Amino acid sequence: MALADHPAVSPGPAGLRGRCPHCGRGKLFRGFIDVAERCTVCGLGYGFADAGDGPAFFVSFAALIVVVGLALVIDAAYEPPTWLLMLILLPLALALCLGTLRPVKGLMIGLQYRNKAEQGRIAK
Repeated sequence: MALADHPAVSPGPAGLRGRCPHCGRGKLFRGFIDVAERCTVCGLGYGFADAGDGPAFFVSFAALIVVVGLALVIDAAYEPPTWLLMLILLPLALALCLGTLRPVKGLMIGLQYRNKAEQGRIAK
């Protein structure tokens, strides 16, 4: 099956759903965040997909803002003991990070596909 046989989809939303950025139907991941080698529907090779540490940085930074902001509000309003604050906020931080890591990684891969991102080279 040729890649042109499938209608073009928006790679961003397809990546958020963990689908192929070309056809929007095949799976992008073979595990939780392990990228598959190729799409099982259209055959697009995912060799171009190199999100690196970008998704982890963006997700952890956003979760940090939410959790620290919430910690400040809870501490100012209720003054709970530190152990109770940790008991509430650590699972929240873990859930935020794990819940958003895969969609953000898929989004970054979809954007790499749409923008034809390649390895940077130094001009000679």
